[in-house]
Amino acid sequence: MAKEAGIKIDNCMKVMKFGGTSVGSVNSILSVKQIVEAVEEPVIVVVSALGGITDKLINTSQMAANGDSAYEKEYREIVNRHIEMVYTVIPAGNERTVLLDKVNELLSELKDIFQGIYLIKDLSSKTSATIVSYGERLSSIIVASLIKGAVWYDSRNFIKTEKKHAKHILDSELTTRLVKETFQKLPEVALVPGFISTDKKSGEITNLGRGGSDYTASIIAAALSADSLEIWTDVDGFMTADPRVINSAYTINELSYVEAMELCNFGAKVIYPPTIYPVFHKNIPIRIRNTFNSETNGTWITDDQRQNTLPLKGVTSISDTTLITVKGIDSVIKTDINTRLLNSLAKNGVSILFVAQSVNDEDISFTVKNTDADTAQFVLNEEFANEVSKSTITSISSLDNLATIAIVGDGIRNINSIEGRVFNTLSRNGINIISIAQGSSKTNISFVINIEYLHQAMSLIHETFFKNQKTK
Repeated sequence: MAKEAGIKIDNCMKVMKFGGTSVGSVNSILSVKQIVEAVEEPVIVVVSALGGITDKLINTSQMAANGDSAYEKEYREIVNRHIEMVYTVIPAGNERTVLLDKVNELLSELKDIFQGIYLIKDLSSKTSATIVSYGERLSSIIVASLIKGAVWYDSRNFIKTEKKHAKHILDSELTTRLVKETFQKLPEVALVPGFISTDKKSGEITNLGRGGSDYTASIIAAALSADSLEIWTDVDGFMTADPRVINSAYTINELSYVEAMELCNFGAKVIYPPTIYPVFHKNIPIRIRNTFNSETNGTWITDDQRQNTLPLKGVTSISDTTLITVKGIDSVIKTDINTRLLNSLAKNGVSILFVAQSVNDEDISFTVKNTDADTAQFVLNEEFANEVSKSTITSISSLDNLATIAIVGDGIRNINSIEGRVFNTLSRNGINIISIAQGSSKTNISFVINIEYLHQAMSLIHETFFKNQKTK
């Protein structure tokens, strides 16, 4: 069925996002062309920068800021990568000429920015955000020229952020309105650079964070009430464990939104965690698919899981974990301590992986990533200095060189004594659980162990709880 330009958004449509690996080589970008052009309904395609380009942009800017003239060589590699892609995938003719003019204009702007940084030896956050935006701007105009009928849209015009607590946060209400206005009518293919946004007041370029192209696609899908959101990447979908660690890991056919959130929060790097929230509230299904293996079904994320019979879905881990314990809390002030602890860490940008209450109810333990550990310790020492001096809190201590493991599945709540089974499985093999907790959603069991036992523990958990599920 042929598609017509100018189709209103209340007709069937989908949003598709292709990551850096999907547009990272000639063969992969041609696969993207084939996949998109096979779609019959109107589609909005969101693309990331060419694979590896974002890191190269960051590294090049840092070299320039440090006064290292070798940045010029890195810049030339960025130029060559994009120019070569244009010459390889776009046939000779007027279309290639027009595209090369656009690409060279952007690359010239980028060159001037790098030269300015090199001269003044300073790199501001504003300039850094501008620099990394060129990755998506360049890749998106190349893909737009490659795909038949594609029309390029500048995401800076409709993805808007506001500054809160020194961070650029999405202005959901304004963005939704602007997205609806922009895509009142759809062409055959709308092509959008992911990741990039602008401040709603100043118009300065901002971004949605690493992995933000997923988020861009989700924001657009939710605003337009799309039929589905497809995230195309280099894996077949969510898996029961990291296949690089567990050879017997297998693809998960279906996940609930909550299960997917839990897996992402605890280390599964299939999609950017904030991606799930906008579409979850609209009950828009997400489908994870492999650009390099498009015949596979992938993973569906939805609340309508007709074939989702497995109680446990996956085991995942975060290797760089620190456990912080507030000990000897006076029961009279316990509630106040809990509130202040969470608020003080949040205000200072520290994310907690999980919280565990001790059996005697006098201690609180929580885990953070190693990069946040020093900040968390400092913040809590300041926040509770008075309580420690009066011994209403006996100590605040930290233990590093740890790993956090999470077992995820909506069926956990129906499995009797799963904490005991996990403990027994690991203890029989000489692995001590330092702290354990069940999430408030009752969708995960999380626990902390010494990092040296991570691989062994993951193997034991997968063998015990997941291997036999595959055939059920």
